[in-house]
Amino acid sequence: MVETEEVQLVRDLKNIQSRDKAFSKLLDLYQERLYWHIRKIVHTHENANDVLQNTCIRIYRGIESFKEDSKLHTWMYRIAYNESIRLLEKEKKLNLSDADGGHIESIKQDPYFDGDALQIKLNKIISSLTEKQQRVFQMKYFDDLSFKEISEILDVSENTLKSAYYSAVKIVEEKIVAE
Repeated sequence: MVETEEVQLVRDLKNIQSRDKAFSKLLDLYQERLYWHIRKIVHTHENANDVLQNTCIRIYRGIESFKEDSKLHTWMYRIAYNESIRLLEKEKKLNLSDADGGHIESIKQDPYFDGDALQIKLNKIISSLTEKQQRVFQMKYFDDLSFKEISEILDVSENTLKSAYYSAVKIVEEKIVAE
């Protein structure tokens, strides 16, 4: 999205008369990307849909407080990330989360997942990374976000992110070659 278009969209979102129409446009532009960003964190379609719904509600209710210090999509990704982490923490408290990466089985069983063996292998390798490495790798590799954007979303320095990302890449490459 061109920056002037984004500025106009934010203006429309903050205007009570044009908010609903602008929000519909926002969803058309970002809903699918937000879904897949969330899905990589929470792993299941059902959880991703729940988190996406909560994310959209928070975006709609919070647009007035958007300070425009960052890009709109970076702000939305931050909300989606925080909502995803909230869900994982809630599941962890309820002992529903499979902390050892056992979500691979649920991914294979998921009717919305049509990945081949290499994709399953990659997901398995990614699940073996530390949580920080997983998040950074997914945002950089799959979402094609810049280190600056990831830094704003995760509130971590760019150098720390680069270190985590390149360590993750090395691990992924080594494990793909080894298997």
